[in-house]
Amino acid sequence: MKPTNIQDPEYFHKVVDCQYACPAHTPVPEYIRLIAAERYTEAYMVNWESNVFPGILGRTCDRPCEPACRRGRIEEEPVAICRLKRVAADNKEEVRHLMPSVPEKKNGKKIALIGGGPASLTVARDLAPLGYEIHLFDEWNKGGGMMRTQIPAFRLPESVLDEEVDYILDMGIHTHFNTYVESMKEVLEKDYDAIFVGTGAPKGRDLNLPGREAADANIHIGIEWLASVAFGHTTKIGKKVIILGGGNTAMDCCRTSRRLGGDDVKVIVRSPFKDMKASPWEIEDAQREDIPILNNMPPKEFVVENGKLKGIVFGKVAAIYDENGKRSLIPTGEPDVFIEADDVIIAIGQDNAFPWIERDLGIKFGKWDLPVVDKTTFQSTLDRVFFGGDAAFGPENVITAVAHGHQAAISVDLFCRGESVYNRPAPYTNLVSQKMGIHEWSYDSPVVVDKRYLVPHAEKQVALADRKVEVELGFDQPTGFKEAQRCLNCDVQTVFNTSRCIECDACMDICPTSCITFTANGEEGDLRTRLLAPANNTEQDLYVSENLPTGRVMVKDEDVCLHCGLCAERCPTAAWDMQKYLYQVTKATPIWNISEQSTI
Repeated sequence: MKPTNIQDPEYFHKVVDCQYACPAHTPVPEYIRLIAAERYTEAYMVNWESNVFPGILGRTCDRPCEPACRRGRIEEEPVAICRLKRVAADNKEEVRHLMPSVPEKKNGKKIALIGGGPASLTVARDLAPLGYEIHLFDEWNKGGGMMRTQIPAFRLPESVLDEEVDYILDMGIHTHFNTYVESMKEVLEKDYDAIFVGTGAPKGRDLNLPGREAADANIHIGIEWLASVAFGHTTKIGKKVIILGGGNTAMDCCRTSRRLGGDDVKVIVRSPFKDMKASPWEIEDAQREDIPILNNMPPKEFVVENGKLKGIVFGKVAAIYDENGKRSLIPTGEPDVFIEADDVIIAIGQDNAFPWIERDLGIKFGKWDLPVVDKTTFQSTLDRVFFGGDAAFGPENVITAVAHGHQAAISVDLFCRGESVYNRPAPYTNLVSQKMGIHEWSYDSPVVVDKRYLVPHAEKQVALADRKVEVELGFDQPTGFKEAQRCLNCDVQTVFNTSRCIECDACMDICPTSCITFTANGEEGDLRTRLLAPANNTEQDLYVSENLPTGRVMVKDEDVCLHCGLCAERCPTAAWDMQKYLYQVTKATPIWNISEQSTI
């Protein structure tokens, strides 16, 4: 293998597994160290620079970072990264003075944002400091989009949502609420230099089953019903409620139903429990509130008597998987099951809907009636129209919408300045030694053995009595500190200097995971089998040195390294050093200088 090029900004980025997995590439270990140092405001701003909504995401994020967390690979639960984000948000001081200023004199360019959700708000936040005049249109009376309409208040208090949305709207954004855009052609005819579409996936899927039309008064579409509850239009539901679907929306619907009068609420899914799309913690929260989940039961018919819904007939199926893992649901031959219901909520998925975009404007649409959008630039086939969030590629989550917004903002800025939208700015990176003295580091390098700490919850009876009572209470400061100490500081890299190595093998001897090996070079497949601990995860790289005097090379398996620094402490010649790697995705606006606020 060739020597590893650690100057490539993506090499160490990939080693920081949590940050690499985050769509917005938030510097996770950086803000966790700040929390451990009780520097909550700085930790909040590190988050705000990347993910825009720390308080919101600290409660509701889908947490792609946590399955990637290195802690989970040493037979432990991952660090509670998401809930630590909330610790920063809950304990921060005033932050407005740390946010970028907006120039009074504008740059002469006007941008229209259609939809007031996380993608559009991110574009607004990134472009407003550059002097753009920004107009945001949304059909609701407040900003936030799906964060307001689809996430119940018991998971996301309105005060938290308003605070973080207002940070952006207060940047001089011209808001046009209670305004449904009915025609893209009309928007194009106005004097906007660019248009960003962030309208989400607003159409809930329905079920065309016998009895559906007759039972319409008591059958609700999940996302529409949640929005009606959020704005106070729906305040009650029947005693017996069936939720159809196994995703996060279904979990929100069943838990909301319990708070609106549903005594007997059931979630019924056509697939096996292990195939449910809802996040495991969302399922656990529903079960904690005594909501049963029945699986392998596809609905067959809505039963209506004398014009009133009585319940649903379900079949029984078994899941059969072929050699490629493809699933088939096969009827078991068991008798159908009738389950009574006063109301039914259908939460089986969402679709995009663009009836307001005329098809003769040059904006092409493809599969699933999604716009044809460049995955790098987020530009449509009509050059001044950009898409992001769920509107671009279908339903995802808040953090993905934020990531889209950042990149779309770069494209809008480049487009408005007459430059190529493919002229993407490089990320900001640095690599700085953490040495203090001879064998001491400016961060807590010891690996603690604590298990993941549990987040406290409000009493069930109290929570179920009021849909606005927040269920998760968050970590207090002492628990937040202890959870933060579980972080392995994966952004503090072990950097090897070949010229200083005397090949004493001391680092190899002291390494607690046997991830360092000195051996003859070879092809990667062969080399992975000859290490002290075979490197079986090919998705993570091997760190390979230049040739040493004996002809051997140093090979380190980045997958299992604990970043504990023992190799650097043991090395008699300082051939190993612990160096912090900061990777920051470049935005349209240089928002906040993280390096000046660093803990280490």
